[in-house]
Amino acid sequence: MLSFIRHPKDFWTGVIFIVIGLAAVIIGRDYNMGTAGKMGPAYFPTILGGLLSLIGLAAMVRAFFRDGEPIGKFAVKETILILTGVLLFGFLVRGAGLVVAVFAIIMFSAYASAKFKWIPAIALAIGAAVFAVVVFVEALGLPIAIFGPWFGG
Repeated sequence: MLSFIRHPKDFWTGVIFIVIGLAAVIIGRDYNMGTAGKMGPAYFPTILGGLLSLIGLAAMVRAFFRDGEPIGKFAVKETILILTGVLLFGFLVRGAGLVVAVFAIIMFSAYASAKFKWIPAIALAIGAAVFAVVVFVEALGLPIAIFGPWFGG
């Protein structure tokens, strides 16, 4: 790492934010911008992408003036577990329903933690599933099956 970068985590976080923000702005260029009163499809990603890029720039600049710890090892196992949970959620939500999909993503994500314990993870998964059903299905009325067609729902 270059010696004038005093906080590598802030620096690389800034780089990631700038790249994602600029990608949103570039992708949004293909759509109609509209105005603040009548927003087009490009308005939201362009504004948020620009703001994210500015936050990234601030993080990068701060990395030159503030001391910080070096970047540690990349957590491969944990990343794979969390990514698997997200993919399972996407796969299960239509066929198995919201409850099973939320339960799967919570359990896979919790298992990625070094502090994983079965009872708290199951309690969290049950609570999150109940919360998701109450908020998204009951309160907002989204057309998501609580238990999907794989369970006769």
